[in-house]
Amino acid sequence: MAKRTIVALPGDGIGKAVLDETIRVLDAAGFDAEYVEGDIGWEFWKSEGNPLPDRTIELLKKHKIGLFGAITSKPKDEAFEELAPELKEKGLVYSSPIVGLRQLFGLDICMRPCHTYKGNPLNFIRRGVGDAIEEPLVDVVIFRQNTEGLYGGVEWTNPPTQVYDALMTHPKFKKNFGSTPKEEISISTRIFTKKATERILRAAFEHAKNYGYKSVTVCEKPNVIRETSGMMYKRALEMQKNEYPGIQLWNTNIDAQMMWLTKNPEDYGVIVAGNMFGDIVSDGFAGLIGGLGFACSAQFNPETEIGVFEPTHGSAPKYADYETSIVNPIAMVESACMMLDFIKENDMAAKIRKAVAEVVSEGKVRTYDMMKMRGQADVVEKGAASTQQMADAIIAKL
Repeated sequence: MAKRTIVALPGDGIGKAVLDETIRVLDAAGFDAEYVEGDIGWEFWKSEGNPLPDRTIELLKKHKIGLFGAITSKPKDEAFEELAPELKEKGLVYSSPIVGLRQLFGLDICMRPCHTYKGNPLNFIRRGVGDAIEEPLVDVVIFRQNTEGLYGGVEWTNPPTQVYDALMTHPKFKKNFGSTPKEEISISTRIFTKKATERILRAAFEHAKNYGYKSVTVCEKPNVIRETSGMMYKRALEMQKNEYPGIQLWNTNIDAQMMWLTKNPEDYGVIVAGNMFGDIVSDGFAGLIGGLGFACSAQFNPETEIGVFEPTHGSAPKYADYETSIVNPIAMVESACMMLDFIKENDMAAKIRKAVAEVVSEGKVRTYDMMKMRGQADVVEKGAASTQQMADAIIAKL
């Protein structure tokens, strides 16, 4: 096993705590790597006016693999107020560094698995026939198109004249918004391209084929958002018919899907969606397996072999100030396992996942969320495991 160099991106808030503990787990599993830290996040926005410095971009260009903690993002006006005074006259506008990474490196495939851990007290349960309590097995993988759609960043408040004039050529815009003063209009675009849409669909179908899932579900809204959602579903129909006839193609609207996921989550296998709807449905399914403390993700470009692996939880800054870190590191550990799979260290990833599963099933070590406590600084005194103690338990199983 050749020694790897991994770009460690702690980011903001609890990012450093979960990343540090995850690296300890990787070390214990025998992963031979050198970690170089990359600067990213809110502090660099405030001090440099850039939450994604060029030096960090160069590190990822060189080493290709990033293990990412969490970032803080705030609305436009709040972000401006926190800039260093000498930067406020430079016309700087905050944009998410993780979105920037996705677009810069073409990390358009985002994969978010949601799998039930046996024995997790946070698993979804429901009432069955005769008031029986059922705990359905959730085994879903969401493929989210990561660089386009509503997160593409093509937005305006008081749009430029040429943009406004172009929109006025659309009869519905003219009818519904033509009488609104231009300076009172804010516009966000939802752009899908054929190439990127086909790429995320193919990734979803290939995953279903390779891992034995019976269905791929397109989760969009083609009955209303006819052009973009419609293109994704149309291409999925063609792809399934011509290339993947053995895999069922299902079609759900995002709003209905959010209802059905608590009625019959065990029916779904691979789900594919655009950027916003993929974000929504992955959080919904994460809630069925224990919440964001168990929600991992990978975002990658298979052509360049560049990948960034991160939990989907936020930076939770209020927890970062606690003397003892209390947050659940499992989502970060699982993200590291996805990194190992990406670089073909599958046996090591499986070994770590087995250790996590044993800790959860055994139930002796549980973080505050698993004990259904509020995230207060004293939860460890009340019996909850700290971030470090959970990592220690996983390492002991290894």
